[in-house]
Amino acid sequence: MSRLSELIESDQGPIVTAEAPSVDGGTLADFHERIAEPAQWVDAMNVTDNTAAHAHASNVAVAIALAQAGVEPILQVVCRDKNRLALQSDIVGAALHGIENVCCITGDQVSAGDEPEAKPVFDLDGLQLISLANGLAEGRYLSGRAIEPAPRLFVGAVDSAVAPPFDERAERAAKKIEAGAKFLQLQISYFPERLGAFVEELDKRGLMSRVALLPTIVLLKGAGGLRFMDERVPGVTVPPETIERVEQADDQGEAAYQLALEQARAALDTPGIRGIHLTDFRRDGALGRLCRDLGFTPKEREAHAHGSELSV
Repeated sequence: MSRLSELIESDQGPIVTAEAPSVDGGTLADFHERIAEPAQWVDAMNVTDNTAAHAHASNVAVAIALAQAGVEPILQVVCRDKNRLALQSDIVGAALHGIENVCCITGDQVSAGDEPEAKPVFDLDGLQLISLANGLAEGRYLSGRAIEPAPRLFVGAVDSAVAPPFDERAERAAKKIEAGAKFLQLQISYFPERLGAFVEELDKRGLMSRVALLPTIVLLKGAGGLRFMDERVPGVTVPPETIERVEQADDQGEAAYQLALEQARAALDTPGIRGIHLTDFRRDGALGRLCRDLGFTPKEREAHAHGSELSV
């Protein structure tokens, strides 16, 4: 049973997940060095699947590298690049290595990446992938062919509390929960009142006891990152006054950090929120600082790979 599933099902918290850095080269030792600082603070770490439609090292390979370092992976699986056969083989193959947490995502369009001539697949969407993953956990491929023994899986997804159309956000999330998503990592929101309204709507539907909501907190270096997200990241809007606040600060890096800290505290103070998901674009120790300022303590874990250089 994965540590993440134990925390969620036992109602422990707050839960902290984070996004592992993408891998484009180097050795296992190089990767373990890159994750050593954030790994001290997280309960599990997401492994992206060609994030933002850019090619990177295999999600399954990086998830295995995380597990070898004693860090629990959350395997992101994206529908954009693979048909249902490849999606199933990724999930079952990862489970062979003890990787149980699966995060199901439809994926960005290939036009968002640096190889827009790539042919998109989208054989399934994220909602269908949630159902597929739960079917695998019940011991059957999508074809109905039996898997004996069935892989142990803990299935989640991503969603947004703030992307338009706002009045449909809870309905979309409800469908994912009904399909079997046990956790939802929510897109970054600069509108805390909308997060509260989203939670209230799910609560009205009687769904909050069935899912753990983990809002994303993004650590940025300054106003440039906020403006990029506002202009280039689908579904994300940053209020002009928020960008101006950071831009006009004497120390943009500190102002951006304080903004993230405020967002994290507001999210954790929202009734029904089980934890946070961290995306760190700073790589300067701000993730650890944030966790300390939130009152979190470092995690204890042991590396499982021979010769691993990760020490936390």
